[in-house]
Amino acid sequence: MLLAAGFFVFIRKPHSQLATEMGRACRFSYPMISRRALLTLAFASTAVFAQTPATLKVTTDRADATYHAGDTVTFQIESSDPALKSVLGVISEDGWNPQPAQTVALTNSKGTLNVRLMKPGFTLLRVTAHKNPASAMASAACDPLEIKPSLPVPDDFDAFWSAQKAALARVPLKFTLTPVQTTAKNVDAFDARIDCLGAPVSGYFGRIKNAKPKSLPAILFVHGAGVSGSSLGSTSWAEREGGMLAMDINAHGLPNGKPAEFYKSLNEGSLKNYRYVGRSDREKNYFKGMFLRLVRAIDFLTAQPEWDGKTVIVYGSSQGGFQAFAAAGLDERVSFICAGVPAGCDHSGISVNRINGWPKLVSITGGKANEAELQTARYFDNVNFARRCHAKGAAVTVGFIDTTCPPTSVYAAYNALGVQKTIHFDVLAGHTNTPAASKFMQEAAAAHVRAMRK
Repeated sequence: MLLAAGFFVFIRKPHSQLATEMGRACRFSYPMISRRALLTLAFASTAVFAQTPATLKVTTDRADATYHAGDTVTFQIESSDPALKSVLGVISEDGWNPQPAQTVALTNSKGTLNVRLMKPGFTLLRVTAHKNPASAMASAACDPLEIKPSLPVPDDFDAFWSAQKAALARVPLKFTLTPVQTTAKNVDAFDARIDCLGAPVSGYFGRIKNAKPKSLPAILFVHGAGVSGSSLGSTSWAEREGGMLAMDINAHGLPNGKPAEFYKSLNEGSLKNYRYVGRSDREKNYFKGMFLRLVRAIDFLTAQPEWDGKTVIVYGSSQGGFQAFAAAGLDERVSFICAGVPAGCDHSGISVNRINGWPKLVSITGGKANEAELQTARYFDNVNFARRCHAKGAAVTVGFIDTTCPPTSVYAAYNALGVQKTIHFDVLAGHTNTPAASKFMQEAAAAHVRAMRK
């Protein structure tokens, strides 16, 4: 045991012995400390030290973690525990085809691992400490703008979706708007319910007060995975950029404003694993209804007398990014998309021995894809919606260590976009929009509104 500046550093001993030794050490400086108090301090101190595991950090030798084929990336590993002399490292192709674990020696808490990059894609290193929960990841991008979609567009892709939209068009555009209170003082807000095929479109709609006809751009917010009602807060966008039509819809056409238990029961019941519904039948696939609700929401927004006649932004992350791509591919009225860490990218990656992203529509057995699921997934793939996108622009974000929507899949979809586009990447971010990524998306949406008003 060491005593310095009032702090104790303990070696492992029985608590009773530790308290006795602490008493001896403290007689000079702390004559009034009782044995019971010292024993309490011993327990507290050992608990603190037991709950402070080592931390690991991995970075690449280039700040942007971006390389070309033939380059060598040096992964730099650092531990907070000077006693840790090695870690286990697993190299994979963005989580796919992992190599056998290898031991990386640490000297003065630091170590390196060199990997030569051979083809477009992402090389992911995951390191773990021996007998310790600490782990960390970093990924190196190799020519990410050269990553191509794994399969071509199905021959009848357009015919399939034209038939779906034709069926939707036969449903009259009927809706109810129930006024609701919002903190945005200059906004009229409503709980909107719009007839659609199957489940209705359900969302909160806001428009700036006293807007003139044909004066407002429209923005549609769409949700990530999960089961919830719509977000009333999104209607505050109606006050931005001189006024907008702002609408936030939930992914399932559910009523809004219900108690949390209402959505929880659906999430654990009828909507549990909704992403797998109809995964082998394009007519029954769950995302068909979700995407048609996007088209119907755009029908509603563009039917408003205040709409400017030219601006429709679709904005979402994860499953919301999936919907943004789908909306742009299915509806030429979409003028811009903001898609954060998008799901739904390159479902057929296995066909070229590559990872695919959430929602993992294609199951794999013995290294082989389920053929019916593989073929169905192609009609709900961002890489194919991207190739049908006619928007004026797109803003996309990606995390280099995202294991839910891996960057390989995101870039496959991003690269398929044939429109003006920008991508924001965070080299040490997983499945999230960092503050910088969120700012990027918001500024891109605002810039598009300003550009369309010129």
